[in-house]
Amino acid sequence: MSLARERRRWLTAPILTVGGAVVVVSLACGTAVREVTPPVPVPAVEDVEASLYLIGDAGAPAEGGEPVLQALRTDLLAHPGEKLVVFLGDNIYPAGMPEEDAPDRAEAERHIYDQIQAVLDGGARGVFLLGNHDWQGGGADGWWRAHRQAEYVDRYGPDVAVLPRNGCPGPVARDVGSRLRLIMLDTQWYLHGGPKPGAWSPCRVRSPDVLGDSLRAAVARAGDRRVIIAAHHPLRSNGPHGGHFTVKQHIFPLTEGANWAWLPLPIIGSIYPLSRQWGISSQDQSSGLNKRMVAAFDSAFAGQPPLVYAAGHEHHLEVLEGASASYLLVSGAGIYNHASSTAWRDDTRFAAEEAGYIRLDVLRGGPIRLAVVTVDETGQGTEAFSLYLQHRGGTNAE
Repeated sequence: MSLARERRRWLTAPILTVGGAVVVVSLACGTAVREVTPPVPVPAVEDVEASLYLIGDAGAPAEGGEPVLQALRTDLLAHPGEKLVVFLGDNIYPAGMPEEDAPDRAEAERHIYDQIQAVLDGGARGVFLLGNHDWQGGGADGWWRAHRQAEYVDRYGPDVAVLPRNGCPGPVARDVGSRLRLIMLDTQWYLHGGPKPGAWSPCRVRSPDVLGDSLRAAVARAGDRRVIIAAHHPLRSNGPHGGHFTVKQHIFPLTEGANWAWLPLPIIGSIYPLSRQWGISSQDQSSGLNKRMVAAFDSAFAGQPPLVYAAGHEHHLEVLEGASASYLLVSGAGIYNHASSTAWRDDTRFAAEEAGYIRLDVLRGGPIRLAVVTVDETGQGTEAFSLYLQHRGGTNAE
């Protein structure tokens, strides 16, 4: 959020109704405006051993060419080293992969095909994690839709796959270059209320109570490699799923469904965001089930914190300083013109309500470089932020 935008929020407050003003005060408290740190040098491509691309919520690409996927393809072609693209869930909007004869099957296939093709055109490997929309938004057919997505992706060869397999929660580990260990989770399995693999399944982890222990062991097995955890749901974020709603969402709630519906509904309009903040949905960090999942992960990381925990779910870009992981990344902006609101807090290093993705470059004999790439309507990608990842002690992660 820019300084100008933050000022506009404060300037708007006096002209709202009393009910709206109360909302403004509650939203503004604790908000921080920060200067973005200067960028670090862009490395020569031959100095990059491996690149890990993190892109989420890309499951409704525009027909005729999605700008974010165009930028991703161009970026991949410019990097000749090892490349792995991780799609952080919600790969098929609105409700995952339907049956073969369903009327919306062709459109669902197009949604994920466009993502697969961007990876293969760029000479990379791709992994698709599953999100709540891939599990039918928590519906009874969710597990089967997760299966169908994996079966469809398998048609395109060994360079692309859905992980973890079979609707299992993971963790599943893959190495990237000589220094990164990627550990992947299906967090929707934990939150899903419908049928899912349980005690009778072939999954190694069959109970939420066991997942934390399995994750702790997976991190320990990484040895000297830097650990990147990837999942759909964030540990913490400063968007709607993390409890942040803008004044507009409180006063003009109908614009969430139709951006022309500027009918002011002060007080009444606050019912929906306040219910979200009170934990009505398991998809929000305020819910009891979501809190238990985050607590299990925090406990698993306590003895050996990973370098990065990366997620999607929120439709924007965030780089946060973490507690249980050195960095918390949110990269759920894989569709142009689909951004959600975010706020700057004390833990924010960067945040943008823009389309794009995050790239981690492992430099030969050097640090690991993070770059946030924002994308415009023409498919042009621009580095909006960069830094060298550091351990909590302040030394570069090499």
